[in-house]
Amino acid sequence: MISFYPGPSRVHNEIPRYVTDAFTQGIMSINHRSETFVKMSERTITLLKEKLSIPRNYTVFYTTSATECWEIISQSLVNGKSYHLYNGAFGQKWYDYTQRLHPEAEPFAFDREQQLDARKLNLSTEPGVICITQNETSNGTQVSNRAIRAIRKAYPEHIIAVDATSSMAGVVLDFKAADVWFASVQKCFGLPAGLGLMICSPQALQQAAALGENKHYNSLNVMAEMMAKWQTSCTPNVLGIYLLMRVLEKMPPIAEVHAELEQRYTDWVSFLQKRNVMRHLVDNAAVHSHTVIPVTAEPDMLTAIKKKALKQGLLLGEGYGNWKTTTFRIANFPALKAAEIRTLKNLLKTFD
Repeated sequence: MISFYPGPSRVHNEIPRYVTDAFTQGIMSINHRSETFVKMSERTITLLKEKLSIPRNYTVFYTTSATECWEIISQSLVNGKSYHLYNGAFGQKWYDYTQRLHPEAEPFAFDREQQLDARKLNLSTEPGVICITQNETSNGTQVSNRAIRAIRKAYPEHIIAVDATSSMAGVVLDFKAADVWFASVQKCFGLPAGLGLMICSPQALQQAAALGENKHYNSLNVMAEMMAKWQTSCTPNVLGIYLLMRVLEKMPPIAEVHAELEQRYTDWVSFLQKRNVMRHLVDNAAVHSHTVIPVTAEPDMLTAIKKKALKQGLLLGEGYGNWKTTTFRIANFPALKAAEIRTLKNLLKTFD
């Protein structure tokens, strides 16, 4: 089965061999306070910064998922005010989650066809956390680096946190434009689910220190204290970290990955423009995600497409939220092979 689901999705071909190596080397049984783990953790984070062009003075943390990152941000960085900019289901989920912990959280919903424009925002000058869903998996849209930089310029005293779950390791991200970035590895990293990454600027850690929140195992201050020793505040997904290290060792620089996925995205757009019974969900190409491609068609047609794809060993992503019955989603992640994409396109052509 080849999964085009936008997470968890297809893993890299080498993963079974890496798992065998981990077993042979005893990685699955190492203590997370051991020298072996510390060296592996340091190497993984060094590779991550090198391959994704993350600033050297930013700190990388291991989490269980992107959802846990919502909690860490809410606990350790939000001091009353947070502003949630979103146009889809996952951005709204982040707001809903934060609002349960901090009733002062404010939603700023915008249309999926709309580019996020810092000039049209009217956020309080009172410092707070601005929460941006950079790549909205539910509807296949994205917020550009340029838009995030503009928000940074307009609100320099605010902490900016970015959900890059479906884009990190697939596209070039301007990490300096925000203070917190987070993602899970079951998408563009091409790994099994169960590991998240959170990347924090010095300003974010200063904010956490000023608030002094340390009541939880995943309080950012506690995590920062442990990561200073390349360790974690609780037993981590050691196998997941090892697999991430092995994948990063073979991964090209992010600029090369980005260029390949951008070309694949362009090819998908051209392909969908030629179809008679299906089309891209979003009309405004300026806001298209390059890693999640949403396709809309009549409900009966969608059912037939997904059924035929499954028979041929191709798993398509279900629609999500408001678009559950009118769309399916195609992952455009690095682990997918050109031949697999051709097979899917040939199948879709049969419905014209």
